[in-house]
Amino acid sequence: MAEAFPDDTTCDYLGVDRIEGPIVVIEGADDASYGELVEITAPDGHIRLGRVLDASESRAVIELWGESAGLDVHSLRVRFKGRPFTTPVAREMLGRIFDGLGHPLDALPPPLAEHRMDVNGSALNPVARAYPHDFIQTGLSAIDGMNTLVRGQKLPVFSGAGLPHNQLAAQIARQVQTDDAGEQFAVVFVALGVAHDTADFFRNSFIATGALEQTALFLNLASHSPMERIMTPRVALTLAEFLAFEAGYHVLVIMVDMTNYAEALRELSSRRNEIPSRKSYPGYLYSDLAALYERCGCVTDRQGSITQIPILTMPNDDITHPVPDVTGYITEGQIVLSRDLHLAGLYPPISVLPSLSRLMKDGIGEGRTRSDHLDMTNQLYAAYAQVQEIRSLAAIIGAEALSSIDRAYLVFGEAFEQRFVAQRPDELRTLAETLDCGWEILSLLPVKELTRVAQAEIDAHYAKRARQHG
Repeated sequence: MAEAFPDDTTCDYLGVDRIEGPIVVIEGADDASYGELVEITAPDGHIRLGRVLDASESRAVIELWGESAGLDVHSLRVRFKGRPFTTPVAREMLGRIFDGLGHPLDALPPPLAEHRMDVNGSALNPVARAYPHDFIQTGLSAIDGMNTLVRGQKLPVFSGAGLPHNQLAAQIARQVQTDDAGEQFAVVFVALGVAHDTADFFRNSFIATGALEQTALFLNLASHSPMERIMTPRVALTLAEFLAFEAGYHVLVIMVDMTNYAEALRELSSRRNEIPSRKSYPGYLYSDLAALYERCGCVTDRQGSITQIPILTMPNDDITHPVPDVTGYITEGQIVLSRDLHLAGLYPPISVLPSLSRLMKDGIGEGRTRSDHLDMTNQLYAAYAQVQEIRSLAAIIGAEALSSIDRAYLVFGEAFEQRFVAQRPDELRTLAETLDCGWEILSLLPVKELTRVAQAEIDAHYAKRARQHG
């Protein structure tokens, strides 16, 4: 059994009872607390950090944030710090690059901390939440026009292996802006379990375009420990909370790939011999993800806000997989990427029909975006859904057997995908350009097919576009 050496603020133990991978067990450590920060010092003086995963009167179970290879159970010195893991936060962290625990990766000194905050965050009183209703522009028509992002919303992106979600995430981070140029805006970008080349892509993309100036970039690599991957979004969200609710910034948090986070959670659960749930994920997958996703929103007496875009890959493109499944229950909609559109050469391959922004109606329309926004969106949805039915019919009876109206819908569908959904990776469309593009495409249909827009809107937008085509 390890020997204890307590002092006024901490308790040290010389030696541990066993090491199993990154798990360290100390029998008889009855003064440890769940979630407590731990320092483990090797004989060579190297200090590794960890966190208490399980604490009881008989033992403490610690998860190391790093490798345990080469450690000797008899010579380790373990110090329980008596507090949870805290991270320094500051406004000057914008424009910087960090690892998953907040250590600088850009060869610059650590930022001068304005405050130290618990990475687990503090509970936000539901009564203090303000309802989200302010439009955020991403510069992507399929999002701004069809699945509008609203300040304070959590809107995930459901992707698949090999789809360009990393490119999409970087483009949104570069282009995003609010409708008020006088507001302070920042991006907290979190890469979870990514390969070195992906990390280099994010780093180079933000530096080359100047987007890094308003961004704090956290890079957690696939080679890093699972426990660090668990802590990375918590460290990043702690900075976001400081920027939003203490410094008055409107913050967009982009986290990619949340499936890698869930895999780390499953690995740690397996090492702790917990009873598995669906597909071997722990039963607390929902509550753990909710603890991250719910760290966003608007507060009535604070100027800033936090908006989240978590991005996850669906194994085998299965939207019923546990990670997208529980994410959909927690968040307010989803953006779905299509493999068929990607194989057809479209970027971004956003499939608008299964995509949804549940807060969209509260952030668009007269006085917020444009009075015709909602009706135009509904008409585009209805017409594109009709296109899918006609394409299925054409596959059976042949395109030559279709009516003239059906053929007009096929022309509309092709134009919708190629001109409205598709954009260049460096193309930023204003909302006005997006809405005008939508009307141009609707003008390819006979006016009698536009049953979801008002006559005044047809007179103002459809007639002009039709004459241009005509």
